[in-house]
Amino acid sequence: MHIRTVTVVTAAVLALAGAGATPAMASGRSPAPPGKTTATAAASGGSYNGLALTPPMGWNDWSYYQCNIDESLIVAQAKALVSTGLAKKGYDTVTTDDCWMAGSRAADGSLQADPVKFPHGMAWLGKQIHALGLKFGIYEDEGTQTCGGYPGTWGHETQDANTFASWGVDYVKLDGCNVPTQPGRSSLQTYRSAYEKFSGALVATGRHMVFSDSMPAYFEGSSDWMASISDASKVSNLWREGADTALGQQSGAAKWSAIAYNYGYNVGLGQYAGPGHWNDPDFLLAGDDGLSTTEIQSQMSLWAEMAAPLISSTDLTKLSPQALAVLGNKRIIAVDQDPLGVQGHIVQQGTAYDVLTKPLANGDVSVVLFNKGTSSQTISTTAGAAGLGGSGPFQLTDLVDGRVTASNGVIAADVPAHGTVMYRVHRGASTKLAPAVSPSFDNGTVGTGQATPVRVTVTNNGPTMVNTADVRLSVPSGWTVSPAGSALRTIRPGGSATATFQVDGKTPPPGPHTDSLTATVDYRARSASATITGADDIFSNVPYPNLRAAYNNVGVTDLSTIAKGNFDGDGNSFSAEQLAAAGVTPGSTITSNGATFTWPDAAAGEPDNVEGSGAVVTTSGQGSKLAFLGSEAGDAQSAVTVTYTDGTTSTGQLGFPNWSFSPADEFGSTVAVSVKGRNTPSGYADAAYDYRVFENSVSLDPSKQVASVTLPNNASIHIFAMTVQQ
Repeated sequence: MHIRTVTVVTAAVLALAGAGATPAMASGRSPAPPGKTTATAAASGGSYNGLALTPPMGWNDWSYYQCNIDESLIVAQAKALVSTGLAKKGYDTVTTDDCWMAGSRAADGSLQADPVKFPHGMAWLGKQIHALGLKFGIYEDEGTQTCGGYPGTWGHETQDANTFASWGVDYVKLDGCNVPTQPGRSSLQTYRSAYEKFSGALVATGRHMVFSDSMPAYFEGSSDWMASISDASKVSNLWREGADTALGQQSGAAKWSAIAYNYGYNVGLGQYAGPGHWNDPDFLLAGDDGLSTTEIQSQMSLWAEMAAPLISSTDLTKLSPQALAVLGNKRIIAVDQDPLGVQGHIVQQGTAYDVLTKPLANGDVSVVLFNKGTSSQTISTTAGAAGLGGSGPFQLTDLVDGRVTASNGVIAADVPAHGTVMYRVHRGASTKLAPAVSPSFDNGTVGTGQATPVRVTVTNNGPTMVNTADVRLSVPSGWTVSPAGSALRTIRPGGSATATFQVDGKTPPPGPHTDSLTATVDYRARSASATITGADDIFSNVPYPNLRAAYNNVGVTDLSTIAKGNFDGDGNSFSAEQLAAAGVTPGSTITSNGATFTWPDAAAGEPDNVEGSGAVVTTSGQGSKLAFLGSEAGDAQSAVTVTYTDGTTSTGQLGFPNWSFSPADEFGSTVAVSVKGRNTPSGYADAAYDYRVFENSVSLDPSKQVASVTLPNNASIHIFAMTVQQ
């Protein structure tokens, strides 16, 4: 799904949905054989067409390339799947997304490829992909036009299904932009009927084609969302049920925000998943700039735990060794592809963490410890809570590094910020295995320029004694630590011991910032020895002196600075010329809804707004509201926290509509500035559309003085100015 204009319903990114634990299990019954009718297959709870008995895997161009594609790029990416070894590990489908078509259908009504981008045609492209031992996927849209404005399948379902079959297509992704309104039918009834028609047309061709259904994504946040997912599960093999992930050009913060959001709406939908029908929270971003190895590992682990399709969307020809190792991890892929087909679910939650469990076909369980917060923490659960009853010992296999230890039933690890630890847990363990241990940290405020004690506690979660444990602490460059190491002795099963270090660190700069301390523990027990590491992520958020000091995004360009613009993550920006025509120039005054703002005094092409990253800004004033001037490259709300001079706080939700296309009053906003068109990487364009800046506010305690404001931690939200309003 990549929404431009949706006639029936706009799939806005609303409040986080589906985040609760739902331990419903798929039936695990045998899938329907090819040719079985949709109604009968749905009644049996199996695959409606006998396909996709494990979650699909492969590559799609959209997130990284959008419309900047051609046949040579697709073939190069297909070859990279083979040369990297990913194809042998299951990534076997190459899908060409939107913008592959010519702008109109052929004289006989059939789809045709863009003659410039795909001069040899799509049947030829399919043959190239098949020759590499891969499967051929293609994109269409159920509406009158695709999201990119190319011919949709509305009224041509049977013809297009037959065309795809004749081209040798193995996988069809059907988007949901521009679906017409039908008199006497609700939006859901219209979508349901259309997707059922296309699904039936694919089956009728006689060719085995996996069907990816995007209908539910267009109902996220509405009362029909769950019903749309249930409908999709009966007529397709996988379905996009919510917001798109971030694009390749967007910031690392935007990408992590998208991963966390998509996890949140997907994790509670396990009752709909099983062999032949899968929830799809969108593409894997491993390989993209801006994400840390910890973050891409978390997405891979969470997607595998949720039995999600593993579909990469990045440049496979430039994968780093770290990204390739994450994507190609056979142990984690095996969890995703487990034939039992159960989606993992949340069994335990705490402050900024989730514990997920997923039963596996051989009786093992996969457990993920997920730290959603900005600082590392030790997360602990038990084999019993994860679904393995009975007494221990239990064998824990770390699915990232392959390390195998024995546990007395406790499953614990130090998990970095945005990180996951993933174990395969097996009942029974050899007495020759090293016991499972977990480090944890306890320290004061580090990074003040003064020596601070940092305590590393090593806990023995295994069935045998730890005889010795040598602990070393590594600190960031420019910091000091004393002593260099500490030796611990005799840690009994269930017991712990602590090493204390003195750490002297630098004062962090303004803005959200993380420094990491790393503890390495070399330990011995009986004849076994092992090493474990843990990180203490020290998060700080030093206030900026004012909003301008926090500017981190270029939202306005003129014709000479277009290349610097990146308001939406896709290189687009407001036009300085159009803003000037509307009376908005650097330093000018804007009044909206009773609030008066000063437009950023920044030249075109210079940073002029804060892209949401949770920054703290020093400010002052006393009034009833804190008003903001801003806009969005998405449709989202996020928290704003106001700290008063007496140390108390208040919190409100702030959001703006999308700078174009969304309802102008979304989230209670008011249009403050509206101009025609925008600047794009190729020049001024889209003059038929309005691009807008909005006013919105959060409430204040009018009896108190404001000291600082913590801005939204959502990269879609952009703030140009703010003011305390009486």
